[in-house]
Amino acid sequence: MSKTILYFHGFKSSSDSGKAQDFKKFISETTKNTKIIIPDLNDNFQKAHQQIKELISNHGRNIVFMGSSLGGYYALYFSQLHDVEAVLINPAIPPLKDFEIHLGENENYATKNKFELTKEDISFIRSLHHKKIKKPENILILLESGDEILDYIATTKYFAASYLDIIYGGDHSYTSLKDKYIKVKNFLKIT
Repeated sequence: MSKTILYFHGFKSSSDSGKAQDFKKFISETTKNTKIIIPDLNDNFQKAHQQIKELISNHGRNIVFMGSSLGGYYALYFSQLHDVEAVLINPAIPPLKDFEIHLGENENYATKNKFELTKEDISFIRSLHHKKIKKPENILILLESGDEILDYIATTKYFAASYLDIIYGGDHSYTSLKDKYIKVKNFLKIT
């Protein structure tokens, strides 16, 4: 049975993310029935939300999710909404604590696109979560304790009932992903 992985990059990033592209290469070389889509998510959260909904509508049969940082936040939200598996890499977690530091003008690191982030934007992105994780067994969390941006201890508490894989050391970019390819492939049941 064929599957589609929707892989979401993090805040102020793009589909050119090294780990996303490396994982895509691994999937194309080791699977026959799996397609991976890594969209360039819009920097505007409402537009990104709509974009993801359209991708799901177009590819919604046998879909699973992956995401890194804010992409993990999106992947969690949509996996819970559609009752499917997701792999989250150093994910941002509700309520996106201290996200206000990004208020005002921002620049996407990858695309150089400049965009404004308002309080309304932050309220919107914070609204995209479920009060409780409905099926924690559908979620695999990949963490590195050396994440300099997100608190991995808060993440382990938030996802205490999910599958947790913690590497001590590393950083926010999650340098260990290549070591986890088979684990991710098995968790998502892809062939």
